[in-house]
Amino acid sequence: MELLSYRNIWKVSYPIIIGSIGQNLINVVDTAFLGRLGPIALGAAGNSLIFYFVFIVLGIGFSIGGEIIVGRRNGEGNFKEIGKIIDHCFYSLIPLSLLLFCTMWFFSEYILHEVTANKEIVLKSNEFLQYRKFGIFFAFINLGFRTFYIGITRTSVLIWSTFLMASINIMFDYLLIFGKFGFPELGIKGAAIASVIAEFSASVYFIVYTYRKVDMEKYDLLKFSKLRIMQIKNIFKVSGPIMLQHFGAISSWMVFFLIIEKMGSKELAISHIIRSIYMVLMIPLFGFAAATNTLVSNLIGMNEIDNVMKLVKKIVLLTVGATVLIIPFNLLIPDLMISIYTNDLIIITESIPVLYVITGAMLLFSLSYVLFSAVSGTGNTLVSMSIEFGTLIVYLYAAFYIGIELKSSLPIVWCSEFIYFGSMGFLSLLYLKFGKWQFKKI
Repeated sequence: MELLSYRNIWKVSYPIIIGSIGQNLINVVDTAFLGRLGPIALGAAGNSLIFYFVFIVLGIGFSIGGEIIVGRRNGEGNFKEIGKIIDHCFYSLIPLSLLLFCTMWFFSEYILHEVTANKEIVLKSNEFLQYRKFGIFFAFINLGFRTFYIGITRTSVLIWSTFLMASINIMFDYLLIFGKFGFPELGIKGAAIASVIAEFSASVYFIVYTYRKVDMEKYDLLKFSKLRIMQIKNIFKVSGPIMLQHFGAISSWMVFFLIIEKMGSKELAISHIIRSIYMVLMIPLFGFAAATNTLVSNLIGMNEIDNVMKLVKKIVLLTVGATVLIIPFNLLIPDLMISIYTNDLIIITESIPVLYVITGAMLLFSLSYVLFSAVSGTGNTLVSMSIEFGTLIVYLYAAFYIGIELKSSLPIVWCSEFIYFGSMGFLSLLYLKFGKWQFKKI
């Protein structure tokens, strides 16, 4: 069956992977540039980005739920319904972005003040978010288009949109952070403005591409017909648990970094460098995971339930294989990898053991996250949410106990990642083996 072939899996996955490369390139460049401004700027921007993504992941969770439903309709051949789903995704995403923007506008300064010990980091974090929060409108528009293209497995458009966004972000990072070619030297604020400009450019690209290249009549796309409350309820029924699990996951990252911040500003700077490298390592994984979501849903829509686990096994093999190809760079040239982000020799030296820890964790992550994405792809998102929250409780308790109670070293604190991925993979496998997901209607 063509949908099950390695070629088709790669066809769907590689544009998402390349798109993720572009997105992570933005994070790498931001971290590398800000690392030259010192550990305070690096730590502040890192904390602010995690805070910002606590809000963004609500939109990401909603769009993944939409992808699962679009994938199911695509598998059924019910193309006209896809356009109505996308319209209602926009009906939901745009008001949600406004709500989250207002929340950041009124409460971000207070929240960061309450949870961050270093007042200099709080000041710089607020400078960053003062401009970065405007990007949420364009980010949510982009998520609406991603829902459509990933759901119908037409993912190649993501390559060019992300390439455009990454190029513009890197260019304006250089111009605005350091004040080159007559532009003002804005430091951390320049990085925030550059990201907003980049997200806006991607929104323009998606709109122009969609109207010029997509068969709008086939999908009844962007007609923005009458609002149907039942349609929104159905999307939220699938998306709601994913939104909560993503919110919980990124919030736990913020808590994790707040735990590390209590260990010292140097440890925080090291951890944000490792986080950036971590995100680069995850690029193939996230691409294959997104493909797992939509391909599992398409298979179930085609009534090919018996082939779901065959598909998952193939994706696991591809994901683990891609991760193994990356690992030697971390093991053989760790100092070179870290020096991209900082020229501080002490930070480089003390980052290497942490890099070794997350390199090992990535192998377990490659297996666990594909299994977890398959659970979401079945449409039983309440189950995936339960797995996520159960895992996060154990993970955060372990990180707090190891880091604060035992006062262990930074590499040992990062070993809590093994607990997180191990629990997630085990629970996901149990559900796929013994759970009743085969006839879930969405």
